[in-house]
Amino acid sequence: MHSKIRPIIMCGGAGTTLWPTSRNSLPKQFAMLLGERSTFQDTVLRLRNKLFDRPIILTNRDHRVLAERQLAEINASADIVLEPERRDSGPAILAGCMIAAREGPDTPVLVVASDHVVENPAAFRRAVANGIPAARARRLVTFGVVASHACTEYGWIEPGVMLEGEARHVERFAEKPDGRRAAEYLLNGWLWNSGNFLFGASTLIEEYRSFEPETVRAVENAVANGTEENGALALALADFVKAGKRSIDFAVMERTERAAVVATSCGWSDVGNWDALWALSDHDGSGNARRGNVELFDVHNCFVSTDGPMTSVLGVEDLIVIASRDAVLVADRGRAAEVKQVVELLRRKGCSQAETHASVYCAWGSYQIVDAGEGFQVKRFIVAPQGRLLLQKHRFRSEHWVVVRGTATVTIEDTVSHFGANEHIFIPLETAHQLENVGAEPLELIGIQNGSYLGEDDAIRMDDSRRGV
Repeated sequence: MHSKIRPIIMCGGAGTTLWPTSRNSLPKQFAMLLGERSTFQDTVLRLRNKLFDRPIILTNRDHRVLAERQLAEINASADIVLEPERRDSGPAILAGCMIAAREGPDTPVLVVASDHVVENPAAFRRAVANGIPAARARRLVTFGVVASHACTEYGWIEPGVMLEGEARHVERFAEKPDGRRAAEYLLNGWLWNSGNFLFGASTLIEEYRSFEPETVRAVENAVANGTEENGALALALADFVKAGKRSIDFAVMERTERAAVVATSCGWSDVGNWDALWALSDHDGSGNARRGNVELFDVHNCFVSTDGPMTSVLGVEDLIVIASRDAVLVADRGRAAEVKQVVELLRRKGCSQAETHASVYCAWGSYQIVDAGEGFQVKRFIVAPQGRLLLQKHRFRSEHWVVVRGTATVTIEDTVSHFGANEHIFIPLETAHQLENVGAEPLELIGIQNGSYLGEDDAIRMDDSRRGV
């Protein structure tokens, strides 16, 4: 086996149980849930160690911008692979292993979720090192967390006889149990299933092939026929959709005789809902966790967070109160796992807040909808240094831009002009225009859009040899 382990970091989930902070446009792995870094960034930093080689990031086109931006913020680099469609974790991990195997069939890979918390990274790395002998023996190693309580929110693993190193044979995997079974598992020394894995790339591919050869063939073709997109590998859609939509657990781990488990006590949590995040957070003397501009009066054992309005809470206990700029959640902390049902109801009703934030992140920067009404919309734009919007025109709206800070380089038809703070730009209907920040600092401006239709799909892209980003 190669001496260094190739991490495969999974970034495909949406995390709807942490709505409204986590949504499809900004899923929980990219949100700042516990501090100034996201769990994605913490995952990358956890693997910045002599044990590991350059990571492979498995994500999609919608989230690529977030992944690249957050990698840059921590001065990290990675190979990015774009899934053209979500097919669950099995095909994604299979693709990652095939890419890693290009460096040698026995290349060891570590598959980790990007949305988990590990409070003791050194302990996690020790567990990975302890799993290497079993991976070299062509076993499929998973990591089982030493259970602290009878949790009904996790899958469980029954460990068996000792194998190579610190690994044990997996006797059985169990899905999320009821309270009685969870208590039995805890008493009998079962482990929580962390959903992280270590194995040789070819070992996983061969075992997958023995169970689902059609899926392996489809993913092989998706990798072989993939295209380069600005430094990322985009898997071929026509091939990838032929892969069976199955998790790695159901596709391989629960069917193989090669499964092994290494126990770890690393402060792991999958941060599955707001109650889990409350448990991970610092508490005041009344058991409350708070974030943002919050005032609490006679409040106990609550999680209160705001990234928008000042939020005051009076005389309650065991509640989740989450205030974002465009949505508010109030829930019983004991029913936090049911938030995803609320999100599904909002989707059925066509509520945009179920999927998207008021702030939208793009390759060139971000924008936030500040206000909207009949015939108008107000946006706050932040254009990153060297960021450039596509050359375009609108059929149904005109725009007024006012620069707040920085210098805007604006193309209107064939004229290029520069505008500084407190200067105004008017973009008439059906007029080709482009906004660019050639400076070293972020460009901020306020845009007022007027027209009969203000949807994001009212944009006619123009030929532009420079290509907007």
